[in-house]
Amino acid sequence: MRKRDHNVFTNAASLLICGLLAGVVVAAAAFPAVAMSGLAAKAGAETFGALPKELTVARAPQISYLLASDGKTPLATMYDENRRDVKLEDIAPVMRDAIIAAEDHDFYKHNGVDLNGVARAFVNNQSGTNSQQGASTLTMQYVRLAIAYSATHPADVVAATEDTSARKLREMRYAIQIDKEFPKDEILRRYLNIASFGNGAYGIYAASQVYFGKPPSKLKLEEAALLAGMVKAPTTNDPTTRSGYPLALDRRNYVIENMVKIGKISRQEADAAKATKLVVKDKRTPNGCVSTNEKGWGFFCDYFYRWWLQQETFGSTSYDRERRLKSGGYTVVTTLDAQAQRGADKAVRKAKKESAKEAAMVAVVEPGTGRVRALAVNRQFRLDDPRNPKNKISSDPAKAKKKIRGNYPATVNPLLTGGQGITGYQAGSTFKIFTIVAALEKGIPLSYTINAQQTFKSEYIIDSSSPAACPGTHFYCPKNAGGKAGGVQTMWSAFAQSTNTYFVPLQQQVGAENVVDVARRLGIQFRASNDAKFASTKDYAHQWGAFTLGVSQTTPLELANAYATLAADGKYCEPIPVQEIRDPEGNKLDIANPRCEKRLSTEVARAAVDAARCPVGDDSSTSKCGGSRTARQVKQVVKAPVAGKSGTTDSEKTAALVAMTKQYAVAGIMADPDWPQTNVKMKHNQPDGINPPVIETLRDAMKGKERINFEPPGKKISEGDQRSIPSVTCQDVNTAKSRIKGAGFEAVVSDVKVPSSCPAGTAAGTSPDGRTIKGGVVTIQISAGGGSPATPGGPTAGPGGTTPTSPTRPGRPPGRG
Repeated sequence: MRKRDHNVFTNAASLLICGLLAGVVVAAAAFPAVAMSGLAAKAGAETFGALPKELTVARAPQISYLLASDGKTPLATMYDENRRDVKLEDIAPVMRDAIIAAEDHDFYKHNGVDLNGVARAFVNNQSGTNSQQGASTLTMQYVRLAIAYSATHPADVVAATEDTSARKLREMRYAIQIDKEFPKDEILRRYLNIASFGNGAYGIYAASQVYFGKPPSKLKLEEAALLAGMVKAPTTNDPTTRSGYPLALDRRNYVIENMVKIGKISRQEADAAKATKLVVKDKRTPNGCVSTNEKGWGFFCDYFYRWWLQQETFGSTSYDRERRLKSGGYTVVTTLDAQAQRGADKAVRKAKKESAKEAAMVAVVEPGTGRVRALAVNRQFRLDDPRNPKNKISSDPAKAKKKIRGNYPATVNPLLTGGQGITGYQAGSTFKIFTIVAALEKGIPLSYTINAQQTFKSEYIIDSSSPAACPGTHFYCPKNAGGKAGGVQTMWSAFAQSTNTYFVPLQQQVGAENVVDVARRLGIQFRASNDAKFASTKDYAHQWGAFTLGVSQTTPLELANAYATLAADGKYCEPIPVQEIRDPEGNKLDIANPRCEKRLSTEVARAAVDAARCPVGDDSSTSKCGGSRTARQVKQVVKAPVAGKSGTTDSEKTAALVAMTKQYAVAGIMADPDWPQTNVKMKHNQPDGINPPVIETLRDAMKGKERINFEPPGKKISEGDQRSIPSVTCQDVNTAKSRIKGAGFEAVVSDVKVPSSCPAGTAAGTSPDGRTIKGGVVTIQISAGGGSPATPGGPTAGPGGTTPTSPTRPGRPPGRG
């Protein structure tokens, strides 16, 4: 707390210096007060230069308010000093009268310096009595506080408040000039907004809120008198303490009596006010992200705080930016959607307790704006008290041996957004969407077929000792879950079933470096050092065979925003936690505007979304998803047009799901942030898996919202160049293969024989039957004989899956569906 000094002239030297200002010391006794004031004003007019800027322009530190997206719901407050400037008309007249009665009876009569008061104080203080009098006017006190608050160095604060004659003379000089340049009411307003009232309350607005829970316009006589009496000694006269309460009441009664003396209230009003029992609150205003308005909102608040510190608009250094936030008096309407945030908070804690080592993390982004609508995780946003720690021992065995505590249930680490050592988590097959986009950009349509066999021998070179290598080679050989063949797949069906041996060859065809580039364009940051290395050049990226399976680390926020870009027809928007920022004067800052640019063509984005409708149980007029879906319950629960994808890594060390509508993209990842190589299996559809929190968050966010359909892609990008498949029924296999190849297709012979009226061993038909994309795969079905003709379309493709290890980094698990 800054030093307060009401005993201005405590020695003869002080008075002599004031005499230089006023003319002669004894004039205070010889001339009327008005004459002395006029003399001082004249001296000031002739000898004083311009006022310092801090006395005319600078404002004292102001509290900043964070609100939810509705502009009403409180999120948090941030401040160095709890203060909010108010207009004089917003301060009850009784409060104005009370502060004058307490501090400066002649405020409206003198010219900034009360020379009669100076003389009285000198005579009294030299008499040797125990009662020392001060002579600081409200104007002089304002000068002292304004200079101290504008100081940029601790030494300047000391100089502004030290008990020296030079400081007091400066206050008097400036006070006289302030009185000339500003109306009395303006000086009073400034003083009431800058004074300290204790308990972290600076200014009358904060004081009335902290002690009485009301705005200053609603203060009653007895309340105003109490507050006015506190500015002399806020700590001593603290009414919230046992020792300070009786002193505060005595001081209140003193102020009330003074209000009677200066004619502001009647004796009857004074007696009634003094008889009123005061109920004083101790409602210190919450400060920072550890004290958000609702439990669980701290992680969003922290994301906003970190975002603010990165904006050069608010200063050249992070220190400057923090000071602006905590003293600039901003009103920030954040992007937090209270409905979506509450749904997410409830869902993650329903899935996993706060004490669980698994972190259920969910991020919500609005497509088309990048506005972050919710961030939730089953953790408490606070620091664990080192003197009385509550966090559990780390799940990391190496740290556990050293008795190092983990980050659960409490942490302030940016688990959902990355940074400060958090590089992210593997998101598995959710990354296959980037391969789809890269293929579409190369002109490969959604209907493109690949015969997804049990194992695919790729051209990617890896360490021959890796379990992911083809036996006896150094080539990467991904497999499907369960070791099953996927059969002939399109992008729709392969994405629905998450078939690894479709997406690795597709990535190989379009170039892994192009798939990595798509991910980067959609906001994946590659924070982990090894990821950054592989993404750094085309040559490195070209050999990143397992990238499509989700071996790179990401965060829920990045993942949600990447999919949101697709839902917004290819318009990428930088994730942003604010939608409006206003300064104390109400001016709107442009920095809160969305920052967007087109990064994908509309047709490519719509086609990718069309494929992404398949895994989550949805279909468009053009979709050909097949029967198997990895997360079909999304559509059933949300009851809206949806798209998305699930993802899992080998040994289920992480689990992920993205689910989105046109209004919200929700991404969830379940992992152990303390120990990525966890031996706990992360789950999907189970009640304690990642799917329920994501689905329930989207469901709750969509309550009351319009159901908007995704625009289907055009026929060219979805179907491609369709050609007729020649009939090969009952032909021998070699002839059939020749005819299929001659028509411009890739011919594959099925291992499964089907009942057919054709002779055994001959072609019973093809799958697909009729037409397919030029260059696509056509499976020749083999007749078992003795039956009816084969059903067009052939057998249903089998499930997709994962490979045991990453081909480029042995031991790192790739993704699956």
